[in-house]
Amino acid sequence: MARKQAFPGEFDGDQDGPDGLDEGPSKSELKRQDRDLRALGVELVELPAAELDGLELPEKLRDAVDACRRITAHGARLRQEMYIAKVMRNVDVEPIRAALARRSENDRQRVRREHGLEQWRERLLADETAAWAEIAQKVEPAILQQLRSLARQARAEQAASRPPAAARQLFRRLREALENAEI
Repeated sequence: MARKQAFPGEFDGDQDGPDGLDEGPSKSELKRQDRDLRALGVELVELPAAELDGLELPEKLRDAVDACRRITAHGARLRQEMYIAKVMRNVDVEPIRAALARRSENDRQRVRREHGLEQWRERLLADETAAWAEIAQKVEPAILQQLRSLARQARAEQAASRPPAAARQLFRRLREALENAEI
C-alpha cells in the first residue's frame, strides 16, 4: 500500500504521524518483534517431539520447525530460524506462547517439588527427630518403616564411602509416599 506524501504546509486530517504520514511500527520495533518470534521459534525447535505434536501448529510452520531440527550446520540453522520467524509473522502466536508458558510453569513446579523432596531426604538422613515425627503424620506406618530402613542404609553407605544407592532409593520412596501431600 503506497503512502500518501503530504507537502509542507498541507494537512490531511486522516493521517496519523506528525508529518501527516501514516507511520507503522518503527524499524526498531519490527526488529524486536522479529527477535521475539525467532526466540519463540527456537523454543519450538528445542521442544521434545511429543510436546511439539501436542501443539496445533500450521503445516507450513511445523514443516519449517521439522526442517530446522534436521539441520546441523550453524549458518544454515540460523537462516532456518529466521525463516521460522518469518513464517510466524502470519500466525497467531499467542496460543503457542501460552502453551510454552504452561510448560515452563509445570517445569518450575516440578523442580520446586524435587527440591522439597531433597530437603526431606537430607533431614531424614540427618536423623532429625522432628522430621521423623512430621513424616509419620503424612505416610502409613509400613512406608515409614521402609523409609527408616533406607535412611539407615544410606547413612551406612555414606560412612563407608560407597555409592549412594540407598539414598537414591530413599528419594524415590519419598516421592511415591508424598506424591499427593504438600511438601
